[in-house]
Amino acid sequence: MKITSDFLIIGSGIAGLSYALTVAEHGQVSLVTKKEIATTATRLAQGGIAAVATINDSFEQHMQDTMEAGAWLPDEDIVRMVVENGPAAIEDLINWGVKFSRKQDQSYDLTREGGHSQRRIYHSKDETGKEIERALVDAVQAHPNITVYENHVAVDLITEAKVTRRRLKSDRCLGAYVLNRENDQVNVFDAPITVLATGGAGKVYFYTCNPDIATGDGIAMAYRAGATIANMEFMQFHPTTLYHPQAKSFLISEAVRGEGAILKRSDGTAFMESYHPLKDLAPRDIVARAIDNEMKIHGDDCVFLDITHKTADYIKDRFPHIYETCLSYGIDMTKEPIPVVSAAHYLCGGVKADSWGETDINHLFAIGEVACSGLHGANRLASNSLLEGVVFAKRAAERSLALVQQAIPPCPTVEPWDTGSAKDSDEEVVVAHNWDEIRLCMCNYVGIVRSDKRLVRALRRVQMIQEEITDYYWDFLITSDLIELRNITTVAELIIRCALRRKESRGLHYNINYLERDDIHFKHDTLIRKTF
Repeated sequence: MKITSDFLIIGSGIAGLSYALTVAEHGQVSLVTKKEIATTATRLAQGGIAAVATINDSFEQHMQDTMEAGAWLPDEDIVRMVVENGPAAIEDLINWGVKFSRKQDQSYDLTREGGHSQRRIYHSKDETGKEIERALVDAVQAHPNITVYENHVAVDLITEAKVTRRRLKSDRCLGAYVLNRENDQVNVFDAPITVLATGGAGKVYFYTCNPDIATGDGIAMAYRAGATIANMEFMQFHPTTLYHPQAKSFLISEAVRGEGAILKRSDGTAFMESYHPLKDLAPRDIVARAIDNEMKIHGDDCVFLDITHKTADYIKDRFPHIYETCLSYGIDMTKEPIPVVSAAHYLCGGVKADSWGETDINHLFAIGEVACSGLHGANRLASNSLLEGVVFAKRAAERSLALVQQAIPPCPTVEPWDTGSAKDSDEEVVVAHNWDEIRLCMCNYVGIVRSDKRLVRALRRVQMIQEEITDYYWDFLITSDLIELRNITTVAELIIRCALRRKESRGLHYNINYLERDDIHFKHDTLIRKTF
């Protein structure tokens, strides 16, 4: 089966939905999403979206905070562009129906998070992402030019070089092969413009607050197609996820610390003052390492986040979702501190993209967490990610519309998916075993604190597993589980290889063999591209 449209979008988070709504007036849009349309990392975002909004704040302050949090690796021009487009991005979301929290006087209730010098975070209580996703999904589903394909998993990008079997100086994306999970058929989705908005890769790690869909699919597909990948060593570990045997890494928003919560040891001692002048409002990389260090020094399984000095009414009103979730696990955050640990959260690297979201494969765009846009550098400033998604979606849409108005060479004929001699698998245990082994390996050897010895060991293990998966992939009919396993293994290798190349400690990459930041040799992106 072949499905043709003017714009193919893979992913249904804030970036993909914003892009779809922007281009839909100009052509037919196919939006492919792995599960139901609202099953995204965007939906789980609690804190909010950052944008300058008061006379006490300024673009320069927001830029400074972003550069400092990113360990001075962000691209200053990109940071300025995104920050200056922040107010317009908020207006776009409001126009699409997003309802942000307001005070009694109807002004917006701006909050503050770690790394921010001012209150500039728009939020919807403690379920900002859920509100944004609701509004954008409603708008997308109501638009006649957008067709949503739920439960469809992208397998691989289709490029001109692959189709013609020729080595091209400048390759072009023609669409993607996509598995329909409901009938196990692989279909061709072709379009003049393809947009990767597939999100991050937290599921590469065993402990993560990401949804199950976050398996780095867009990054792996782009790498296999020949796109440049950058800065994969910078995986952000969210400092505070709920520590409970039955909780599936439930995230405790940065905004809880923004509203005054204090990190403490099991004996009640606050410890962040020893690590950073901003104490509990320090950037995430510093807080995560501090928690990791405190747990190792004292032999504890977790630390505690205490906001009991605030009134119960305030806590319930400001953080209703977090309060109810903690209570369901027997923890009353109005009366007792919340046990927390760090978990893989946000990938600051990804598919290298320019200021318009364009990759180095023609007509292929990458926006949102899947992209390395230059905004985050070595560490993401809290609540800049949702902002990035909206700003780059709009710019990618503008560039896409300009491209489709040009004379585009005709596409070569794309052949249907060829299953060859593959058969149904009778060894699903191989997939399950390798899935767990990869993720545990990444946690044990490529986590918050690293060393060259651990990284080399991890690379050997991952490459051995890759060989097994490659053989398995070509012998058996593909499934969504096999596609995801193949992708997390690719992404794991990219993270390790980038980490080995960075001989310093900067932001989220902390290597005990190179404890200092090296601005002479490593103040640049770590780039990897597949050789054919």
